[in-house]
Amino acid sequence: MKLKRKIAVALLCMTVVLTFCPAGVAGATEINTYTYNYDYWGLEYECPDAYRPTTFITGDMLGVGEFKAAQGMYIRGDRIYVVDSGNSRIVEIQVQGTEMKVVREIKEFKGDAEVTTFRTPNDVFVASNGDFYIADTDNFRVVHLDNDLNLIKIITQPNDVTVDQSLNFLPTKIVADRAGRAFVLVRNVNKGFMEFEADGSFIGYIGANEVVFEWSDYLMKLFSTQAQREQMDSFVPTEYNNLYIDGNGFVYCTTSVFEDWAVENGDAKPIRKLNSLGTDILIRNAPSGWTPIGDQQWDDFAGMKGPSRLIDVTAFDNEIYYVLDRVRGRIFGYDEQGNLLYAFGGPGNKLGYFQMPVALDHMGEDLFVLDSTSGGITRFQLTEFGMLIQNALAEYKVGHYDKSAEYWNDVLKLCGSYELAYIGIGRAHLQQKNYTEAMRYFAIKYDTQNYSRAWKYYRREWIESNMGYVMVILVILIVVPAVVKSVKRVRKEAREEYEHELELSRKGK
Repeated sequence: MKLKRKIAVALLCMTVVLTFCPAGVAGATEINTYTYNYDYWGLEYECPDAYRPTTFITGDMLGVGEFKAAQGMYIRGDRIYVVDSGNSRIVEIQVQGTEMKVVREIKEFKGDAEVTTFRTPNDVFVASNGDFYIADTDNFRVVHLDNDLNLIKIITQPNDVTVDQSLNFLPTKIVADRAGRAFVLVRNVNKGFMEFEADGSFIGYIGANEVVFEWSDYLMKLFSTQAQREQMDSFVPTEYNNLYIDGNGFVYCTTSVFEDWAVENGDAKPIRKLNSLGTDILIRNAPSGWTPIGDQQWDDFAGMKGPSRLIDVTAFDNEIYYVLDRVRGRIFGYDEQGNLLYAFGGPGNKLGYFQMPVALDHMGEDLFVLDSTSGGITRFQLTEFGMLIQNALAEYKVGHYDKSAEYWNDVLKLCGSYELAYIGIGRAHLQQKNYTEAMRYFAIKYDTQNYSRAWKYYRREWIESNMGYVMVILVILIVVPAVVKSVKRVRKEAREEYEHELELSRKGK
């Protein structure tokens, strides 16, 4: 009877939990997430959580109905703008502390346009003055509105010789700079991002991917008929999948179109940072040689195959940037040098994990991820461990090397295997001209590049501080052999003269 009573109580508890736990957030109380990094050898090691999921919220929980196939999200100030593609609307959400509330649903706009509603929009960008730039995909246009939803302009397919007029204009992602220039990712365009002036006029393309030439494709074209050649893909760059513009006007972008072997060989560049000329200026100086590609090692299981496919990026003012992996639902954080700070997340239904993540953005230091399948937004907040790393990088950037080293030492107290802490302390010692200490820390984590720099400076400093001794040694090394040689020569000549005179004296007898 006692066993039956215990079973009944357990079933009752499970019923209560399932009743009050929101759909899609089973296990929401389990906020632990698996955070990891890679060592010099490419081996994965676990470290404390740098970010911890704190909130999961859906359209139903906000009172505006389920988000259907949501594809985009943008954050400006304390507002989150969700592009609810399946419902052809944009939902504006205000964040107040730990609470979120809907400000308005944007389904139509005011102005002189034939169609004033949206049709499967895919993205939104909100300028600092409150203007909206909406990629109204299935209406084949970009809509520019003011904050009161009055129409400013509509961008449609340019009448330009570089644009294939036989294809529909399908904008999917958009950002704009301070001057009002819009950069648009168009589904049918593989020449980079289309750039439009503030008045909507077409400028050209920016950031075209590098052409990948394959001999097999060339041979197929060589021996194909004209009709077959027309059906083949041209030798043109492939498209990106997302973009983000930072406070300095640099465009971070991601692409997931590359061969697996390119990642294994270090040739893939899934993350790029474009300047105004469209040149990739992303720094890739990780001491280990690992470039920003997401996971360095991977296994194929449960339908998840191949390397990370990065589908969104967001950048902080301190040049730390985060990218989102579609394959395994992970978030990777990098510093400005391209060092992996930490990776976390994964596939699943509990809090902090994803089914089909599609968008990533930040509010302050908090990260927000939109999941298309669950129709929810997950909020991640910095832990003590993550804050220590942020502080260490920030102090180093402004030249406070002592303070930076203190933070890195605190990081090591929480994770003794955290490689960047050793390198960070070494860099602080290097800037303070403590070259022997710097070399010691660099040697621990095989940072040969910085070790060589420290050794060069140490060698120069040693020579300068010991110049007197060096000169004495040089003099000794140069003068003494000459004197010894001279003495030997004189002695030899004297001996020969003595022997000659001795020989003469003998003959005289």
